[in-house]
Amino acid sequence: MTAGRLPVYSAGMKSAIDVLYEDDFILAVNKPAGILSAPDRYDLEAPVVLPLLEPLHGQLWPVHRLDKDTSGVLLFARDADSHRIISTAFEFGQVHKVYHALVAGSPAWTETVCELPLTPDGDRQHRTIVDGAGKDCRTAFRLLMRHPFLSLVEAKPETGRTHQIRVHLAALGCSVVCDPLYGKAEPVYLSRIKRRWQGDNDGERPLISRCGLHAVSLSLTHPDSGVSLTIEAPYPKDFRAAVNQLGKIRSA
Repeated sequence: MTAGRLPVYSAGMKSAIDVLYEDDFILAVNKPAGILSAPDRYDLEAPVVLPLLEPLHGQLWPVHRLDKDTSGVLLFARDADSHRIISTAFEFGQVHKVYHALVAGSPAWTETVCELPLTPDGDRQHRTIVDGAGKDCRTAFRLLMRHPFLSLVEAKPETGRTHQIRVHLAALGCSVVCDPLYGKAEPVYLSRIKRRWQGDNDGERPLISRCGLHAVSLSLTHPDSGVSLTIEAPYPKDFRAAVNQLGKIRSA
């Protein structure tokens, strides 16, 4: 196993891609926001993670995706057999993912489960929509930190539908911050959530200005050894800054 910082950069990227776990069978990285997991016909100019990694690691087989502006654990297989084994595990719900989401407002619940069925590409904006005839979905949520204008939520999706967490949170009335599809695209500013703000509003920089969703961990059975493995991804700078400020405000 190896871990560290890859010297891989692309136009528009401000940081390298961190390797979280690597052996002969799998590779896991901490995907930055702003990079696609796979090519997208609607966003042809955005960098894609696979061509950034394969020059250093050889051929990689994607086993799942993260949205462009979602950061966190992204897993690849390093051979066809591992890809088949892990893909089957995803299909049968044997891979467990945990996300943290910064959401607008203060949820009325501390724990809840959303089971609204979803249909991908359900409207003219190519959004996933809540649809009684859609595919079964289930996401378990737990409130981690609460504030009237900003809260931190843990999400555990038990199915893997497109934009599932974002749509379920929006349906619960607490959309992910800076989400242009299912909420409001406005950045999060400290002056909005902190009382007695004494900074310069004109020159204030946002705490976070991209969709506030981070894939914290992924747990699976290793495709070769059969050992249970959990891979964790630390918060990126913007997400960490927002969470730290939220924690300070709550404890003040």
